[in-house]
Amino acid sequence: MKRPIIIIISVVVVFLLLGTIATSMFGFGGATFSSDNRSLGYGGGGAPEVGIAPAAQEAPAPAFDASGSDIAKSADAYSTSNNGQAIQERLVIENADLAIVVKDPKARMAELNKLANEFGGYVVSSNMYQTYTSTGKEVPEATIVIRVDSKRLDEALKKVKEGAVDIQYENRSGQDVTSAYVDLQSQLKAKEAAEKKLLEILDKAEKAEDVLAIYLQIQTVQTQIEQLKGQIKYYEESAALSSISVRLIAEEGTQSIEIGPWKPEGAAKDAIEDLVRFVQNFAEFLIRFVIFTLPSLILIAIPLFLVYLGGRAVFRRFNKSKVVVVEEKEEKK
Repeated sequence: MKRPIIIIISVVVVFLLLGTIATSMFGFGGATFSSDNRSLGYGGGGAPEVGIAPAAQEAPAPAFDASGSDIAKSADAYSTSNNGQAIQERLVIENADLAIVVKDPKARMAELNKLANEFGGYVVSSNMYQTYTSTGKEVPEATIVIRVDSKRLDEALKKVKEGAVDIQYENRSGQDVTSAYVDLQSQLKAKEAAEKKLLEILDKAEKAEDVLAIYLQIQTVQTQIEQLKGQIKYYEESAALSSISVRLIAEEGTQSIEIGPWKPEGAAKDAIEDLVRFVQNFAEFLIRFVIFTLPSLILIAIPLFLVYLGGRAVFRRFNKSKVVVVEEKEEKK
């Protein structure tokens, strides 16, 4: 009896699951305005949905070229403009990092500051500090990060290395962000189209709750637009101005160690001085041990010894009484 019931329940559950899946696959959702496949439904920012489907049907969402994602992923990163003829140039962020040995790091840092202005850039950060050589000598060292026009990066690096005593290392890197840049532009276009459509719907809305809900959605879309514009601006500025990070090392800090002539009399003198210091320290230890450490240990040991004697006496007395009791029991037997 139980087995047919279980089979019937299993069949019902399977049909319910299939119905749920079919509903989610073939169901119709609201109009979408986002290029990242997230349906705004006229409420992307958590606002309640507004019953203005007729207005939405009268003004359908603007269509835009879906081939933009393919263009962003293509080898040449093409993007068409309104006339379909413009070509998106590659956007590459180039940076350089090097360490040079100079005679005067402070003066060289001031020169690099002027160099940044000459090449249409600015100083990002600069730091002057002191280091020590293996002999304990204090020498200056500095780090500076500048930005220059990326088109003149080679010329700027040549100027940075001019007059250097030595170049310890040099590293140059480039990052192609064309695909991400084009994708951000596509997203921005979609968000602006959604904003325009929402504004049109807002003009046709009559109910106060509809106006409030659409206004909240517009605020959400506008926030996303500003974020996209900020990312696009960051890529544009990073590609337009290359970063050069320079570590300035003082020449005297790289000098080789000079070893003077060996003098045995000096070594003997140092050994005697060390022996005298050892005798003095050992004598101080003995004096301190006799006057302070030993009396302290005696004062601590006296009460501990008394406690030990008391405990031993109690233990012996207990054992003695126990023996007497055992003897009495044996006599009675």
